[in-house]
Amino acid sequence: MPLSLSAWVAPQFRQQRQPPIPHPSPNPGICPWLAPVAYTVVHHWVLPFQFPTIKVMGQDNLPRSGAVLLTPTHRSRWDGLIIPYATGRWVTGRDAYFMVSANEMRGLQGWCVGRLGGFPVDTDRPGRSSIRRGIELLRQQQMLVVFPEGNIFQDGRVHPLKAGPAHMAFQAAKAENRDVQIVPIALHYSCATVSRGCTVTIKIDKPLNTQSYDRRQLKQATQALTADLEQRLVALNDAVQR
Repeated sequence: MPLSLSAWVAPQFRQQRQPPIPHPSPNPGICPWLAPVAYTVVHHWVLPFQFPTIKVMGQDNLPRSGAVLLTPTHRSRWDGLIIPYATGRWVTGRDAYFMVSANEMRGLQGWCVGRLGGFPVDTDRPGRSSIRRGIELLRQQQMLVVFPEGNIFQDGRVHPLKAGPAHMAFQAAKAENRDVQIVPIALHYSCATVSRGCTVTIKIDKPLNTQSYDRRQLKQATQALTADLEQRLVALNDAVQR
């Protein structure tokens, strides 16, 4: 059914506005013509139509350079569009890469996702190639999104985190002898079943840093960072649901 013109008029957003930065530096593997078109359409038409109110808090905590690992809670398939809206080119001047579940990398959707920085991962048993790809991107000082819970959960709780994100951060930091910043992010949709008209709330915390841990003891450091990240996400998750 065709949509009326009024349905596509962008609503008033309540978020921390940043000056538009429409042309991030070229990123390997991200299509230079598809990315600006896709993100413009999503930013100005798709998300405003689906979610009349999107509230973003803490954008000042987002690093503008260096290796950055964004670690959001995972509540809906819409998260893959909400995170670039809250953290991407119009905020930090950067396009993010994504670890995406393998079943989302099929057909036309998979073709598009792959050209917007997505690459597949088996969320139950991540393969070495996916882990290596994530480490390599962080070594290249890129911004990478990994959902540390591994799957979508809609019960309002933070579920035990996978150790993979912390492992990738430490491996990249060790290889380049440079810091990797890990940014906790919580998302909340006001509807029990995510649908048109929900209010979306995103809260971004200050980064954790690999330099704060003893990288000589990789296993212990990975466990400590994972525990600290989970603690931060639990606090953020409580805050966005109030």
